[in-house]
Amino acid sequence: MGGRNPFLGTPDVPPPTQPYRLVIVAADGREHTIDVDPARVPCSGHGRPGSILDIALAHGVAIDHACGGVCACATCHVLVRTGGGSCNPPSDEEEDQLDEAPGLTPHSRLACQCVPSGAADVRAEVPAWNRNAVREGHG
Repeated sequence: MGGRNPFLGTPDVPPPTQPYRLVIVAADGREHTIDVDPARVPCSGHGRPGSILDIALAHGVAIDHACGGVCACATCHVLVRTGGGSCNPPSDEEEDQLDEAPGLTPHSRLACQCVPSGAADVRAEVPAWNRNAVREGHG
């Protein structure tokens, strides 16, 4: 599943404009480093184009996303530890979904909605407790 949520009232977020490094710390503690080239930002239909989820999946890094990345759940909850200021602000819809996520912090974002601009490197952590009970293939 993937696509676009027709009920989101927020405008599209521009993809990154500068190269940057995205480090994703998986739930098992492994770090995945992705050098993001704005000329080759993936658009797989999983979340907003250029989102942390979209980039992670395109590079083989699995992040649970039960709704297919359309901002209709909170299973792709990540903690943006550094570089959060270079990301688009959360929409009202994203904040509504985050209200349902366990372990909410000021660093919480939905990976499907968080689009870094490239102005800074980003480090995102997938909390170990943020596991979807039913895992589908991510590809």
